[in-house]
Amino acid sequence: MGSDDTRVPVRTKAVFAVGSAAENVALTAVGGFALFYYNQVLGMPATLAGLAMSVSLILDGLSDPIIGSISDRTRHKLGRRHPFMYVAPIPIALSLIAIFNPPAGLPHLWLFAWFTSFVVSLRVFMAIYHTPHLAMAAEMSDDFAERSRVLSWNALFSYLAAPVTSFVALSTFFKATEKYPRGVLNPDAYSPFAISAALVGLLFLFISAWGTRHLIPRMTAVPDHVAKFSASEFFKDVGAALANKSYLFMLIGFFFISLTNGLRSGLQLYIQTFFWELTSEQIRWFMVATMAGFFVSFFVTARVHMRFGKGFTMAFAIALFSVLYAIPVIARMAGLLPDASDPIVLPILMLTTFVTSIFAAMMSISTMSALADIADENELRFGRRQEGVLYATRTMFSKIDIAIGQFLAGLALDLVAFPTGAKPGQVDHETLMHLAWIDGPIAIVPGLLSAYFYARFRITRAVFEENKRLLAERRAQPS
Repeated sequence: MGSDDTRVPVRTKAVFAVGSAAENVALTAVGGFALFYYNQVLGMPATLAGLAMSVSLILDGLSDPIIGSISDRTRHKLGRRHPFMYVAPIPIALSLIAIFNPPAGLPHLWLFAWFTSFVVSLRVFMAIYHTPHLAMAAEMSDDFAERSRVLSWNALFSYLAAPVTSFVALSTFFKATEKYPRGVLNPDAYSPFAISAALVGLLFLFISAWGTRHLIPRMTAVPDHVAKFSASEFFKDVGAALANKSYLFMLIGFFFISLTNGLRSGLQLYIQTFFWELTSEQIRWFMVATMAGFFVSFFVTARVHMRFGKGFTMAFAIALFSVLYAIPVIARMAGLLPDASDPIVLPILMLTTFVTSIFAAMMSISTMSALADIADENELRFGRRQEGVLYATRTMFSKIDIAIGQFLAGLALDLVAFPTGAKPGQVDHETLMHLAWIDGPIAIVPGLLSAYFYARFRITRAVFEENKRLLAERRAQPS
């Protein structure tokens, strides 16, 4: 590590976390609204729209470990991370604007090409920024709990950005009008929404890059014996990462939970708008419940790590998140919950959102903190820091699997014959029940498989402290 300090100033934690908030502003705009926009507003078949999202995620995911390896091996006066963080923000903003401003009158295949090209551009440039940015977290402290606090700040800002973006969008850009009682069906709302999200993201990205520049001298420099980036060195980096069993179990767990998340995120706006028949004004209140849940997790996760360890915390949080999310949908399918016209339904949905948000944030904080511990273990085994590759390979598996989930969401919409240009209250009941089966019971299964693999994470606090002691002894030896 570049510093012997275990505590990180609150200001540094916050400025660092702003970078992740920017990522979620952009990705929420795309992940939360683009599939719906291209399918329901522009009329593109759902399978094509889902395929565009999937292609972008796969290409983005494949680029992540390459960017991570390059960053890990970069020798520059600005360090290993910041050169990338200064290059990416403007292309990110321009790509986001382009996604929601396609030329009018394009046939479906050209519209698919436009959507795919710019969502790929957005995600690749976001990876160029976010992979080195996130890798800094492992070097900011040597302390077991302080790492969790750093990642708690990061997760708090990241997770708050998503509901705040959605709340502002639904309250301001997609509010109900006489012509469009469901504001998300208003085609004129998407361009100003995208421009606003792009400008906010651009500002946040530069704030985080500039505000963390004082960390550059404290970050670990690339040792002289480490070769420059090449194809062979890249495969060595990936091989070293996968040789760690705890990391391998985490990747398998990521695969399954990302499948659950990808499927649900692709269907969420459909379930809210057509299954529950909620308005934009009602949907936005889920964002408040989400933010409340994130705040709870922010304050308790590090304490839970100290008491139960990170492996147990990850498995427990993922299992509860996967099951609790589906309970309202399953209850309505079973006739135990009335339709959305009953005033009890919205509070139940908000309570479910609040509780599942606690576990979603706890899951994220725990996994990111655990990756920093794996970086220590791999330095001990291989003699070099691998934060970039470790975080990026994890992200690659997550994105590829979310891509599969997004594609399956689009495919599911076509398989159940979900109508284009649908109106709430007029979609066939059987079609809605088929959609509910996918969003509810089916999506639980990969989440529970994920919890099983996370439970096999092997770096306990005792192992962490021993790794820390051995690394300190090695660094104290004359080079």
